[in-house]
Amino acid sequence: MSEQMLKINKVDICTESFGNRKDPAVLLIMGAMSSLDWWDEEFCLRLADSGRFVIRYDHRDLGRSTVYEPGTTNYTITDLADDAIGVLDAYSIEHASIVGMSLGGMISQILALRYPERVTTLTLIASSVFGTVMEKLPPMDQSILDHHAKSASIDWSNRDAVIAFLADGWKTLAGTKPYEQERMYKLAKREANRAKQLRSRFNHAMLAGGDEYYDRMGEISVPVLIIHGTEDPALPYEHGLALAKAIPHAELVTLNGSGHEIHREDWAEIIDSVIKLTSR
Repeated sequence: MSEQMLKINKVDICTESFGNRKDPAVLLIMGAMSSLDWWDEEFCLRLADSGRFVIRYDHRDLGRSTVYEPGTTNYTITDLADDAIGVLDAYSIEHASIVGMSLGGMISQILALRYPERVTTLTLIASSVFGTVMEKLPPMDQSILDHHAKSASIDWSNRDAVIAFLADGWKTLAGTKPYEQERMYKLAKREANRAKQLRSRFNHAMLAGGDEYYDRMGEISVPVLIIHGTEDPALPYEHGLALAKAIPHAELVTLNGSGHEIHREDWAEIIDSVIKLTSR
């Protein structure tokens, strides 16, 4: 493992890599309001042990990367896509397989359209179509919105309260598989220890841009794998089905009982699927 602070697009981006640089590269892109910590270290190591050079990183406003004042908007989703390419540039990687979770999956779609020569495969986990079709799909469960609303009453100087808030947020995203409370609290503690300014995470709620890439998923030509849980309360399973329809050549892997999460019970299937896709 090797953590680095990189200057990318005039901002600081914190990255961490696993494995042999000579192996094919896999860039992991996490979702909104989620630092690199939520790509579990053990998950990354297992993927690296399968013969891949794995990189995870903090988006802007998360972890040790550049953060802005809470309640401000300073970048677009296209900027976040450019940050991802900047990470590859910093590691001198010409092309990579991209694995995106949730918002990270939408950033991945933009990458495949904006930088087609840099992307070899896409794996889109618990994500949706980057386009107008999202408006016609089932909405996020109200319990998730209610949880985020509680952030206004959190004492952000109270470490225990903050850790509980972060971990419980993943509980609202869980499916019907057992909630991994111990693991979620461990990851929440790690994020709380690393973060420059936790409240900046909510700036992601104001993220906009990328309109020029709306509804163009049919133009994606690289191999695509879609992984979606049947019990996803944030982006219900219909979003995964719509994504598979929008990218006609994509393969769909259904995780029965999984929510908006990368559940430990699914690691083997996810990693095996990614290795199979990236071995083409």
